[in-house]
Amino acid sequence: MASRRSITFILLMVVVGLNLRPAMSSVAPLLTRLQETAGLSATAAGLLTTLPVLFLGLFAPLAPTLAKHFGSERTLSAALLLLAAGLILRGLPLPGVLFVGSAMAGAAIGIGGTLLPALVKRELPDSADLLTGLYTMALCLGGALGAGLSVPLTQLLGSWQASLMSWSLLSLFALVVWHFKMPRTSSSAPLTSANSGTLRLLKQPLTWHVMLFMGIQSSMAYIVFGWLPTLLVYRGYNEADAGWTMAVSIMCQLASALGAPWLARMGRDQRPALLLVLLSTGLGLWMLLIAPLVWKWPGAALLGIGQGGSFSLALSLLVLRTANSRLAGQLSGLVQGGGYTLAALGPFGVGVLLQAGANTGHIAWVLIVLITLCCGFALLAGRNQRLDDQTGKLQVQRITRSY
Repeated sequence: MASRRSITFILLMVVVGLNLRPAMSSVAPLLTRLQETAGLSATAAGLLTTLPVLFLGLFAPLAPTLAKHFGSERTLSAALLLLAAGLILRGLPLPGVLFVGSAMAGAAIGIGGTLLPALVKRELPDSADLLTGLYTMALCLGGALGAGLSVPLTQLLGSWQASLMSWSLLSLFALVVWHFKMPRTSSSAPLTSANSGTLRLLKQPLTWHVMLFMGIQSSMAYIVFGWLPTLLVYRGYNEADAGWTMAVSIMCQLASALGAPWLARMGRDQRPALLLVLLSTGLGLWMLLIAPLVWKWPGAALLGIGQGGSFSLALSLLVLRTANSRLAGQLSGLVQGGGYTLAALGPFGVGVLLQAGANTGHIAWVLIVLITLCCGFALLAGRNQRLDDQTGKLQVQRITRSY
């Protein structure tokens, strides 16, 4: 039977997870409007969608250092405060604050998103992969809310600025709840070690396999967060329908985010599950961006199922490929830092392609080629191996089962 501490932690994990995607998904349905009212070019719009992902990647590796000096729980509180500040700032009527606030939000998400998988590994190590699925489901729900409510909030509140700022209320609520109910440990050992293990991890091919899989699949996700509604508008959708199509896709991520880790446990390793979700992602993109419009809803569903499952499995790999919470924290910071920095190239690249005259079909085929490349890294990262330093030397240990 789960303890009261475990149940409290799970609820807090869900509340915090809800806040780690609206900052990005709430902008996408308004991007066409921003290009018209704020005078953003396609390249500038690409930069706007890239900044949160880029700063997420740049700040994720700093999370272990901050956790070492201030404690993981307090660092996560500070990240939620920074997130709320960035969300408020980006809606103020001042030049450049839309970009600055977006960067601040990305930095906060990078810190919080790095710490939570390691906290999961510490609090409930035996169920870390399944709880990562629940955490991913919360991320997806937050992303769906941001995409689906962005345009209605604009209409209700009277401006896109107020709509973007309104998401700070959710962050402030999470901050209050986390601060007063966060798990406290009597251990003086830091949850993660700062930079001492970074070079050791970089010398392991397994680290690079997980990082590149994380980076490419995340790039697909943030391209969808940043550009899918705009691409659908180019295909003839109106602004609200495009936003809701994206919201439906993200809502479909809920089931696969929770179910993918269970599916991965059914095999000898995670490779079949990883390939299945990547295939679903590629097929969904083809249906939405190339196939006739009648395939809109099946395409949205398949895209959501694929992306929810691939992201859930990517986060699960952080705990499945490590033997303890300290290594999980180190790998989380390194993989998310490098992976999201790589992922930031995706939204910006789409903006550049559109500026150069590419149509939705061209972009779709570029994305499908990237997914094919990602399948190669999935075959390497999905093998049953894990990093272990119990002997004092970091080594890759082969395991016979994933649980």
